[in-house]
Amino acid sequence: MPSAADDRCAAYTAMARQEHDREDLLRDARALLPRVKLVAKLGGRPEEVVIGFRGQAISFFFDQDPAYHFNAAGQLRRAFAAGRLLKAERKRLVALTRRRGGDEVVLQRDELDLPAEAALLEEVGWKLAELGEVLRAGSFQLIGQVPENGDALPRASAWLAALGEIELAAAPRL
Repeated sequence: MPSAADDRCAAYTAMARQEHDREDLLRDARALLPRVKLVAKLGGRPEEVVIGFRGQAISFFFDQDPAYHFNAAGQLRRAFAAGRLLKAERKRLVALTRRRGGDEVVLQRDELDLPAEAALLEEVGWKLAELGEVLRAGSFQLIGQVPENGDALPRASAWLAALGEIELAAAPRL
């Protein structure tokens, strides 16, 4: 079960992403190994995509938003979409929204209703299916990978090819 400190850390990370451009993930995301950065035409426009692994868990970052994080079982555990941090709790999605009040920032926790949750999961599935097609077709520009001879692309392609319906994790942690 995630601790309050874990939740605060994730929320502060999300807040930083809301206020500042995302850091150079290819260079800085040391916990994701191997990782790869590419440019692909998705949804009719070019997008920068970073894909990285943390053991058997995989993360996808599309431009500044969205980002999807899956556990080793292939279940969605966290997302950053439409400027909101989302996390899985007991196989449901919870949104954490920053509210400023005076001198402090308060995180408001809201469980998504079933239609909103279903819409988000459909969007995740569509985005990842499109990325999988692009990778299979080889119609992308490779920007870089860490390590240089890493296997992030074939691993991501295999993961995406095996992707079925998006399932939610029981908890946001790996």
